[in-house]
Amino acid sequence: YIGGEGGTVSTHTRDKLQACVNDYNAMFGTGHSVKDGKAFYAYYKAVAKRMKSRDRKDFRPDQGIDILLVVNMFLTGFDAKTLNTLYVDKNLRYHGLIQAFSRTNRILGQRKSQGNIVCFRNLKPKVDEAITLFSNKDAREAILVEPYDDVVKEFNLVVQELKKIVAKPDDVDGLASEEDVLAFVTTFRKLIRLMNVLKSFSEFDADDLEMTQQRFEDFKSKYLDIHDRVKSDKEEEKASIIDEIDFELELIRRDEINVAYILALLAAISEASDEDEDSEETKKGKTKAVLDILGSEPRLRSKKELIEDFMATYLIGRRSADELKEAFEAYWVGKKDEAFRRICREEDLDPDAFSQLMQAYTFSDKEPLADDVVATLKTKPGIRERAKRVKQIIARMIGFIETYDE
Repeated sequence: YIGGEGGTVSTHTRDKLQACVNDYNAMFGTGHSVKDGKAFYAYYKAVAKRMKSRDRKDFRPDQGIDILLVVNMFLTGFDAKTLNTLYVDKNLRYHGLIQAFSRTNRILGQRKSQGNIVCFRNLKPKVDEAITLFSNKDAREAILVEPYDDVVKEFNLVVQELKKIVAKPDDVDGLASEEDVLAFVTTFRKLIRLMNVLKSFSEFDADDLEMTQQRFEDFKSKYLDIHDRVKSDKEEEKASIIDEIDFELELIRRDEINVAYILALLAAISEASDEDEDSEETKKGKTKAVLDILGSEPRLRSKKELIEDFMATYLIGRRSADELKEAFEAYWVGKKDEAFRRICREEDLDPDAFSQLMQAYTFSDKEPLADDVVATLKTKPGIRERAKRVKQIIARMIGFIETYDE
């Protein structure tokens, strides 16, 4: 113990820190301490590793840290893509401010295009000063997101631009030229970007927008239809002025909308009471909602036909959630095995070798080398057809994984 102001007794800061470390040890079953610099550094590295583990596909939520309270450490030199929000109650300036704010700016693909800074002190003058010093006086707009009201205004202006191209979602199907399709894609892509920014604001209210959420989802479904068509045309080597467009699908993917989420909705439909007078109407409404989600969510579109087939086959009669889950798992495993065998048969692949190739891709998230792909073929292709076969097999492998494993 050491004496505090006015002769009061306070706990030594090291003892306070050890108390925090003890909580950490109890939570994660570790044995860290702060008895010396070496021991503290080991604790620091363990916390950093646990924070970064959220970036991994095999991350377990019960082994992660949701909120980290820091004084100076971790404000510089630490990177974790999933770090989204920095709450600041400290006077920062110059390079220290820029480095601290930069902890949140690692793009994560799925919906994270910027970080959030929540300040409990007025740091705006220091922010403007730091940006001017380390960038240039005109760089502020490129670095900081505009205020909520300004982004809403811009979104609504782009909505009016879109209406000049297509009045309603069904009109997208009737666009006569590739130039018109390109105009729709580039304009709606602006709305996607702006919507992504708007949803990062705590005060976001869909009623502020001149396009309803349902209308946005309907347009998004048409946008994805065009993406799928362009992707198919590329595989068939058809030239198009839309080929080089980046659809930026990472901005409209949502982790929470997945097969498990759809299964929960199906269970609610299946368990609806037949004695309820409104039951049939309720089921129809929920079924339509599921079908709309399947059409508007990028990560579910590859699964759409399979889930619709399951709905048509297994949603006849009333089933409990457990029965539905068991039936779905059996259905999914059967379809996955059938698809795997079909790819191996049509591409003349060795099943074991192809399975290992897929496992390596899933683990590394990197496309396999051409030689590794060729090694899975029972009959090796000639020089002229080698590149085409490799590209085709990789495309089918990724499509299979996106459909059945993600």
